[in-house]
Amino acid sequence: MRIFDPHIHMTSRTTDDYERMAAAGIRALVEPAFWLGQPRTSAASFADYFDSLVGWEPFRAGQFGIRHHATIALNPKEANDPRCREVLGLLPRYLDKNGVVAVGEIGYDSMTPEEDEVFAAQLALAVAHELPALVHTPHRDKARGTSRSLAVVAESGIDPGRVLIDHLNEVTVELVRDSGCWLGFSIYPDTKMSPPRMVEILRRYGTERMLVNSAADWGRSDPLLTRATAEAMLLSGFSDDDVDRVLWRNPIEFYGQSGRLDTSDLELAGLDLAGPTFEGNSILRGGS
Repeated sequence: MRIFDPHIHMTSRTTDDYERMAAAGIRALVEPAFWLGQPRTSAASFADYFDSLVGWEPFRAGQFGIRHHATIALNPKEANDPRCREVLGLLPRYLDKNGVVAVGEIGYDSMTPEEDEVFAAQLALAVAHELPALVHTPHRDKARGTSRSLAVVAESGIDPGRVLIDHLNEVTVELVRDSGCWLGFSIYPDTKMSPPRMVEILRRYGTERMLVNSAADWGRSDPLLTRATAEAMLLSGFSDDDVDRVLWRNPIEFYGQSGRLDTSDLELAGLDLAGPTFEGNSILRGGS
């Protein structure tokens, strides 16, 4: 079994987690920029953090044979802090790096006017840099936040097929399903989604444009819940091919639109790399 975790915050995990993930079949991942739990007071602290996402974390992952990629953005929570607004000026420098495969996480935390402005500005950056966008839906009032996110995406002019709406659940899946955007689900021990709930969603809505991640941040979380979801799928009657599509091929298809995935020595059986998604040899090696 091969697994690509499309959303996991390895900055908050130990080296032992990398070792456990590799043993569980996790061979590639995307780490989105996010709130670190304590307010940052200047753009310089973001620069140091972004540097670690494109330098130190790929090195840590590579020690265990895991391909590490990142998404870069000013996260929704800190979009409300005027001290962080300068970060928007830093982003183009990082969005040009090969290891960066999307703009994200962007979107909403409290759905403030400041978040509206920063969300729209970063979608414009995604368009300008020809990158996909990873959208965080708020933990509170999720249905309204998801609807509002979809409206902002539509207004931006970005191709919805280049947008991943993440942290969905049973209440919000139908809002996104017909939008043309990709659907992301975070599997957690106590909150968000569980493997059995995820299996029921896949049974009802199918595997197309579905991404499953562990997120695995500073709170109670588990970087192996992608593997647990795969096993739950098999036990419920899904095929090996279904599991491979959700846990491997779908993340590669979505983030492959960046042209920057480093999958140079990983098997890509079943993918047409000369097809419209990948445009010949546009999957490049990582680096800065």
